[in-house]
Amino acid sequence: MAEVGIILRQGVDFARQWLVGMGATPFQALVASKVFETTVTISVILAIPLFLVYAERKISAFMQARLGPMHTGPWGLLQTPADTLKLFFKEDIVPQGADPLIHLMAVVLAAAPVFVCFAPVPFGRGFPLINLDTGILFVFAVSGISTLGILAAGWGSANKFSMLGGIRGAAQMVSYEIPRALSVVPVVLFYSSLNLQTIACAQMVRWHGWMPKWFIFYPGIGQIAFILFLIASVAETNRIPFDIPEAESELVSGYHTEYSGMKFAFFFLAEYVYVFLSSALAATLFLGGGDGAAFLPSWVWFTLKTGAVIFLFLWFRWTFPRLRVDRLMQFCWQFLLPLALVNIVLAAAWITWKTA
Repeated sequence: MAEVGIILRQGVDFARQWLVGMGATPFQALVASKVFETTVTISVILAIPLFLVYAERKISAFMQARLGPMHTGPWGLLQTPADTLKLFFKEDIVPQGADPLIHLMAVVLAAAPVFVCFAPVPFGRGFPLINLDTGILFVFAVSGISTLGILAAGWGSANKFSMLGGIRGAAQMVSYEIPRALSVVPVVLFYSSLNLQTIACAQMVRWHGWMPKWFIFYPGIGQIAFILFLIASVAETNRIPFDIPEAESELVSGYHTEYSGMKFAFFFLAEYVYVFLSSALAATLFLGGGDGAAFLPSWVWFTLKTGAVIFLFLWFRWTFPRLRVDRLMQFCWQFLLPLALVNIVLAAAWITWKTA
């Protein structure tokens, strides 16, 4: 079965050559092709929250012996679009005394970076939007900008509870970014590359001719790295049990208490898209990317693996209680960080032993 990514790439290349043949310069044709690819990618990304919100409602309902959405469309499938439409028509309110510019820019800073982060992610064979040699660093660097958005949302709302939520969020996200980045270092050491496409392709081989050689199957090192990355990613997306920036029982609704309408919706859009991004990175770095049996194309395997990791995010939310803020920081600095450093040493020792 032909790969969709390869077909799309061939189609884009053909369109670029056609534009050049019609009189456009090579640069103009390149810009036009990139605009098209970017538009398609952003359209897909915008659809992700609609699916994830519905999935979360249904999965949580199943775990709690409830029905979930049932009446808005077949099986409640139109409930999330209905909620989006409702938020679209809600009034946009800026509190008295708040800074209108910061109040608006906080939404942009929180939501915009996630769209850029998908550029180097390979959705199967042959289809990263941009094949960056420093793809991992690019994703971590750009996604970190969202921390400024959360802090600005708290500061620009003229609300002490929002400000507390923004400060908590900044402290949590900066702290958990460290073990998250360190958890990826063993992957970089093993494959000698920061390119996500290269790392995914390097895992598309077999041990003993049948066992997938995904990084998660490296004894000890792979499992520790994956668990560290997963836990830190849950914290980075402010999901339970790490939802201290919101903590509705303590801070009303945290940093976005004073937001309404589509501004409020964009904060949640960013959260769910970051969940998908973290799951896609986990699938790429630890689960072989689009590797799988040949009877399905690689993008299907990639989607299935990403969906499996997303299920873990949803499962955690309805299983674990919220951590106290001091315990949350203690868990990061006194457990995750030392374990990540130990795992790097183990990875370096493994590589030295193999190459000796």
